Amino acid sequence: MRALIFAAGLGERMRPLTERTPKPLLEAGGKPLIVWHLEKLAALGVREVVINTSWLAERFPRALGDGARWGLRLHYAYEGPTPLETGGGMLHALPLLREGDDAPFLAVNGDIWTDYDFARLPSRIDGDAHLVLVDNPPQHPLGDFALDADARVRAEGGARLTFAGIGLYRASLFAGWREAIGAAPGAEAEPPRFKLAPLLRAAMARGRIAGEHHRGRWTDVGTPERLARLDAELRAAG
Repeated sequence: MRALIFAAGLGERMRPLTERTPKPLLEAGGKPLIVWHLEKLAALGVREVVINTSWLAERFPRALGDGARWGLRLHYAYEGPTPLETGGGMLHALPLLREGDDAPFLAVNGDIWTDYDFARLPSRIDGDAHLVLVDNPPQHPLGDFALDADARVRAEGGARLTFAGIGLYRASLFAGWREAIGAAPGAEAEPPRFKLAPLLRAAMARGRIAGEHHRGRWTDVGTPERLARLDAELRAAG
């Protein structure tokens, strides 16, 4: 399995911390956020990891090198000075993520921390994606999606949960992507820039998205205060 780490964001809400350091390279518990992911991916047996970059892109290879220290091969997918959003970024990275006959790949946001064990993800999926959902945090009380009793993720209905930024995907999710996103700003750019959510919702309507509810620890490191709190918790835990 191959993996993608989203690391191209501008980190505007984290300034001034991100004026010289991309958000995924900010430290919590003595190591950069992205390194927590790299260690988990290596333990899972992943060997090829794509990191999409934009803001301060040169800092990533400087800090992480080629990935050999974790037994990984890192590939940096530079998106230019303007990030391509989650959908455009994943589409841009697809040539580096394809493996076999539409084999699934793992994708994770570079600015989260969690105790979720990537080994819990299914080895195969029968739809276009498998998403990890978590309880709604205070800053996102309305959630994103609903999880049915049959483990299908729906855009509407039921108790809503928050998308954790962790999932398995197949390239088939991008079939007809232009129709799914419509006339969204950036869709006609080259390379195109668009969010992943419209594609997920379109696939949900076809029953093509599965999911699970992670009830453990998860933090969206979206503000300096949340980063400081996470750092203190991890250091206290040893």
